[in-house]
Amino acid sequence: MVYLWLSDLVVAIHLAYAGFVLFGFLAILLGLFFPWAWIRNLKFRSCHLLCAALVAVEAFWGVTCPLTALENVLLEQGGRAGHQRSFIGRWMNNLLFYEAPEEIFTTLYAILAFLGLALYTRLLRHRHYKCGSSHP
Repeated sequence: MVYLWLSDLVVAIHLAYAGFVLFGFLAILLGLFFPWAWIRNLKFRSCHLLCAALVAVEAFWGVTCPLTALENVLLEQGGRAGHQRSFIGRWMNNLLFYEAPEEIFTTLYAILAFLGLALYTRLLRHRHYKCGSSHP
């Protein structure tokens, strides 16, 4: 039973990670139009870029996400394999995973990572020029 509870916890963490990447990206885009100071926070943006890049690199190299692998091990240890999950675990898993060719996800992850990098470099340039640089 503990393994099944832990597998639900891992899928919840996985969902939170994916939400941070997705909704963080949307917030960063909205921050271009709204004066939200927290969107320009270098620590937040660095962490967000690192998380998005990690997902893109894993997908590009065909590496199974460590959280997915851990969840599967915990399900097996709990006596449930595959899609035999608790109600909450199944619900969170359905929010997290979709049926589509792997190339689509790899492309989307790469696009998000590159757009995140572009917005990150825009932030760094803005901070550099705002700090008194004489260059335009």
